[in-house]
Amino acid sequence: MRKLIFFDRDGTLIIDKIYLNDPKGIEYLPGVFEGLKKLRDHGFSFVVVTNQSGIARGLVSIENLNQIHHNIRQDMALHGIDILNFYYAPYSVSSNHWMRKPNPGMIELGIKDYRGDRKKSWMVGDRLTDIQAGQKSQLRTAFLFGTEGAPQDSQNKPDILASSFGELCDQIIVQT
Repeated sequence: MRKLIFFDRDGTLIIDKIYLNDPKGIEYLPGVFEGLKKLRDHGFSFVVVTNQSGIARGLVSIENLNQIHHNIRQDMALHGIDILNFYYAPYSVSSNHWMRKPNPGMIELGIKDYRGDRKKSWMVGDRLTDIQAGQKSQLRTAFLFGTEGAPQDSQNKPDILASSFGELCDQIIVQT
């Protein structure tokens, strides 16, 4: 059984450009490569789970999305980091598709595909929907401040609140 970390993409690993459709427009958040190396060295494997309603809206092409993910994977490999997979939900915000966060479909697929250990795995994101998806999959959750304020109600409270990627990684290591 693997220790997996499911990462949201926009606002968590890369700067959220709102419907990124340009494969050359990827910019990483500060500390991403260093933090992922620390987590890797503590036995974690990585999966990206991302809502991509821009596809349903006609603002993002699947070809460009695939190239963006290819480019991220190559950039990560240059730093000795492997992303096991990129799962994406190309459905509209109004759909309640099982694969679209806050539903847990992408996480459940990753748990199955990579034999994830739920007790030692995490969902990390910058939105309430990320936390809800992780909780529905019975994972521990970590919230990175940036896009939204932290969930306030006790039902959606994440296990970790962090203001930087480095802080987030350090807390995951301590709490696992």
